[in-house]
Amino acid sequence: MDLEERIALFLDYENLAIGARDHLGGMRFDLRPVTDALAERGRVVVRRAYADWSYFDEDRRMLTRSHVELIDIPQKMGASRKNAADIKMAVDALVLAFEREYVTTFVLCTGDSDFTPLVHKLRELNKKVIGVGVERTTSALLPPACDEFLFYDRLEGVEIPSAPAARPEPETPEPAPQPAPRDLETLVAQTVAGLQQSSGTVTASVLKRTLLRKDPTFNEADFGFRAFGELLRHLAGKSVIELADRAAKGDPEITLPERGDRETAFALLASVVQDGPVALSGLKNQLRKVAPGFSEKKLGYRSFLQFCKAAAAVGAVGLEWNQTADDYLVGSSSENVVPSP
Repeated sequence: MDLEERIALFLDYENLAIGARDHLGGMRFDLRPVTDALAERGRVVVRRAYADWSYFDEDRRMLTRSHVELIDIPQKMGASRKNAADIKMAVDALVLAFEREYVTTFVLCTGDSDFTPLVHKLRELNKKVIGVGVERTTSALLPPACDEFLFYDRLEGVEIPSAPAARPEPETPEPAPQPAPRDLETLVAQTVAGLQQSSGTVTASVLKRTLLRKDPTFNEADFGFRAFGELLRHLAGKSVIELADRAAKGDPEITLPERGDRETAFALLASVVQDGPVALSGLKNQLRKVAPGFSEKKLGYRSFLQFCKAAAAVGAVGLEWNQTADDYLVGSSSENVVPSP
């Protein structure tokens, strides 16, 4: 059975070309990095670009050489060619979704939030949606709506000029905020823990899909890795996860270590409460005074309470609810946690 993805590529060309020119040092948009990235994801069977091509005459040859169908939206007096191009692209995408069932993935090259409803509708029709946009001109609303979002600036083969041309900064509605630094170890461990609870077996492919659902802009290259497997081997070397080979080569099973760091953390917790029961609400701060880098999420626990319950389950500490304190009390496993009345 052929499981190859069939991809339809739609380019909101004005959005891409102006975004690259104004925010990437005056460079011209090049389609090759986009098609190279899509070649790794499936077979592109439809390529369409929308614009008033009288404004992008030099780009026409580059696109036609890449077998892109150019949809011309001429500018008319008193009319918005941008809105006309957006509407035409959205209508064509929906028509294709209904008429070509074999198309499994739609790639929308735009940073415009006006396409968010189209993304939602395509996903309702069981189509995977990948977005591509220039980072500084991409609306903050668009990436979370997609199954995956690729920032054009970060694609392999995009070479941004080192000395950007001086140009007036145009007003850009809803710019995408700069992404906050992500703790990779916490992100992966917490995701694996959640998948183990909900579905049991976790494979590399399942983990990658889940990470993309959490954050469609996730890319292992942002953390310095050439491939997702390389990232997993790095985390396994740091004992964040464990890998086990399966029949499906290249798709190992992933688990969280049952010993090592967890036992150390449980022992640390026990040492903090050895002098008497401590209320859960203030316990984490006490723990961090001893170990400033402590994080239960790095160990695969969604909350500090879950971590304490796991420690109690193996007998490292005692944990009981105290009605008077209206809180959990955590103490030594060798004594009653809740004082006798």
